[in-house]
Amino acid sequence: MAVEGGYAAVNAVQQEAFDLVLMDVQMPGMDGRQATEAIRAWEAERNQSSLPIVALTAHAMANEKRSLLQSGMDDYLTKPISERQLAQVVLKWTGLALRNPAPERQNEAPDVHVGPLVLDHEEGLRLAAGKADLAADMLAMLLASLAADREAIRVARANQDIQALIERIHRLHGATRYCGVPQLRTACQRAETLLKQNAAHTEEALDDLDKAIIRLESEARVTA
Repeated sequence: MAVEGGYAAVNAVQQEAFDLVLMDVQMPGMDGRQATEAIRAWEAERNQSSLPIVALTAHAMANEKRSLLQSGMDDYLTKPISERQLAQVVLKWTGLALRNPAPERQNEAPDVHVGPLVLDHEEGLRLAAGKADLAADMLAMLLASLAADREAIRVARANQDIQALIERIHRLHGATRYCGVPQLRTACQRAETLLKQNAAHTEEALDDLDKAIIRLESEARVTA
């Protein structure tokens, strides 16, 4: 779905379910930052999981990128945008692969990763506004709580306590938004969304979440 203007973008998110929003920073009436802030406020009022929002911007300056992330956006793409870049960002934030992405050109770097990264230190640094110490601290806090989170999810799942599952996964999902852990973030988002919708494939999503936690713990030990 494509809309014109920030007000229309906010209204669309409130009326429809989306996996991802590509938000143009420069829009008439309400710009992309304002629209993102309005969406985040609306989500918070309803205790909803955060919808991934990726900024589309013509600027690539560091201060511009920090401003976008601080407004509540999760990532950004700098115009002009190739089909491969679009496919990569969709895969990163939703776990969905676009059909028939454009073939690589010789001057484009090859895509060496399949699916979201387990650990993305560059993303972690971006989310910490370029502060390496803060990025390390946020990741350490997440890692320190993972064992307890995994056990709480296991117990709630065994007890078929859907509300406890949603609350714990929502908490973990919130923590992943401050760290460069795109695979775990994607797994949390999918599991939380399916649980709230009482949808099919919930058990599969919970299995994937458990595997994502294990992979993150393992990779963190290797890179420590």
